[in-house]
Amino acid sequence: MDIELIEDEGLYDRVIQDTLLAARESVWIATANVKDCQIEFEGQFRSIVDVFERLCKRGVEVRLLHAGVPSASFLESLKRSDLLKQRRFRMRRCPRLHFKAVLVDDRLLHLGSANLTGAGLGAKKSTRRNFELGILTGDRALLDRVAGIYHAIWEGLHCPDCGRQDVCYVPLEEPG
Repeated sequence: MDIELIEDEGLYDRVIQDTLLAARESVWIATANVKDCQIEFEGQFRSIVDVFERLCKRGVEVRLLHAGVPSASFLESLKRSDLLKQRRFRMRRCPRLHFKAVLVDDRLLHLGSANLTGAGLGAKKSTRRNFELGILTGDRALLDRVAGIYHAIWEGLHCPDCGRQDVCYVPLEEPG
């Protein structure tokens, strides 16, 4: 696959419907903001939390790396679900994270402007969506580079020298 430029509602179709929901092994998401966006899955709209839980039950590893406190509705959906009991789901927070990426099965990469929100990547009407851009690619060099950057943040390799420790009281916290 070459690099495909996608925009606006095309992000939902290509990144969520065609790529994320088709994952067989892993989904790694990096986003600054996390909200309880709605995704069409198995014939109905569901919380992204439910989608993550179903992916995990299918054997897919789901990692969510984010910067801010998730929205109240996301946290409420998380509490109602069994997602945190899934050993294949992990969620970590780094206040310096601002890039947006979705890596699927170590074979597809989305890089773009959209956060994991309804207005960014979720199923919102065109009059309620952000104007977003992104690329979708299977380019091995880009995949490897972004996966390496993601992994370094996920593992806390930048934490010892981070200048934001004053706002990161529990580095790389995971709910549990």
